[in-house]
Amino acid sequence: MDEHSNSPVAQADRPDAKASDRTNRSAALIATAVALPVTLLVGALALNSLAPEEPAAAPQPSASTPGPVSTAPVEMAAPPLGERPTVVCRALLSQLPDSIRDLPQRPVSAGPEQNAAYGDPALTVACGGAAPQVRPDDHLYLVNSVCWYAVEGPDATELTTVDRETAVTLRVPNFYGEALQWASPVSATIVESIRSSGTAPSGCTS
Repeated sequence: MDEHSNSPVAQADRPDAKASDRTNRSAALIATAVALPVTLLVGALALNSLAPEEPAAAPQPSASTPGPVSTAPVEMAAPPLGERPTVVCRALLSQLPDSIRDLPQRPVSAGPEQNAAYGDPALTVACGGAAPQVRPDDHLYLVNSVCWYAVEGPDATELTTVDRETAVTLRVPNFYGEALQWASPVSATIVESIRSSGTAPSGCTS
């Protein structure tokens, strides 16, 4: 047998050796092609498991947790007042708090010496308006020694004093719930600023 035919070089030049080499390379390429997407999929799943959860939804504003408050002036009427009501209302407005519960005070469009507003939607305090006509069977509410007459509307409840020398009206949007709970801090200031009329209606007992 020819020595040349048995050499390693001769063996490599044989067709069956080349075919085997091509088969091995194809198998390696296929294995790589299969392994690559699997690796990427595993990596993506790992990243998703490590990613932080979506933040909880922000709480919606409520009466106890109000949202951002507008700084625009609140539209309020400012009818002319007589000399004595002007003095009384100035005294009241000067002593009203900067906030009522969690509602900060806002500017008003007219009559800052007789009007005040808080929060958004606006809760308003108007001094010097007309006192309501109270009938004997009307229900009245005594809050912190101030007697209030209530008129409920579709959007707000208006509470007006009926036992003071100058009337004060507190308008509470229905958004804030029970209107009388907002009358308490205003009543305290009214007692300090406005004298009793001395002729409170008979219903001002509870």
